[in-house]
Amino acid sequence: MNVLFDMETGDPDDAVTLCFLIAHPLVSLRAVTVTPGTNEQVGLVHHILQATNHAAIPVGSYRPEYEKNCMSLFHRRWLGNFDDQLPDAEGHQIIKETLEAYPDLVIITGAPLKNFGALEVSQPIETWVAQGGFAGDNVVPPMYRLPKFNGMQFCPTYNFNGAPNEALKMLNDVTINDRFLVSKNVCHGVVYNEEFHELLTPQRHLHLGYELIYKGMKLYLSKKKAGKKFHDPLAACVAIDPDICIFKEVKMIKKGGKWGSEPQEGTNTYISIGVDQDRFRKVFLQL
Repeated sequence: MNVLFDMETGDPDDAVTLCFLIAHPLVSLRAVTVTPGTNEQVGLVHHILQATNHAAIPVGSYRPEYEKNCMSLFHRRWLGNFDDQLPDAEGHQIIKETLEAYPDLVIITGAPLKNFGALEVSQPIETWVAQGGFAGDNVVPPMYRLPKFNGMQFCPTYNFNGAPNEALKMLNDVTINDRFLVSKNVCHGVVYNEEFHELLTPQRHLHLGYELIYKGMKLYLSKKKAGKKFHDPLAACVAIDPDICIFKEVKMIKKGGKWGSEPQEGTNTYISIGVDQDRFRKVFLQL
């Protein structure tokens, strides 16, 4: 599966997802784009690519040389020192070139969709898997609802709110054969904890990417015993095996600073309403 991954670095799970996509045998990672794409962020991505013997993969940026700090301290503690680097090109250029080279490309997004604002495509995008969106009580049956979202039909969602116009463009204006939205109401129930870490222990030697994940999550769990919500890794696994989640075809709705959905056929937009956590773990860990 040819994949482009669009990421940010506000928390660890995007970088973990990058390591996972490099490590999984069913994935050929073809390009990475970063939001906003500071030289430090680009340096982080190149550092991971080099450490896993994937240095040739191009890296794009929405705002090259953006000066604001967009990196959590955790990344330095996890990965050590690395140099700032310039991107290979602007993000939308990298996306366009990768789509032209790989017409069956699967785009996985774990960040605000800034890199897609200037994107112009001449052919349909095969598949977009996004970590973002929200499905409320009008879409999710009671058996699948997380208690924290009970009674809600609209909710803020970080990645769509971070670039709402670009999100609406990808949802409504760009021709995409299948849109899979791994929504907030599902991914908040998927957590990497000590039990998950124990399952990774014998798998860590499968690939250098898993070695990095093991090292990073061991450090994370030493500080936060409750674990880490695994938003973007879940989306990446859904790209490999969509049956990890139960999906319903919907139309996405923006209401102020909140997002919701309503059932509607013919949209090619499918939002997650439930998740098989055992299946997710098997895909993530190659079990």
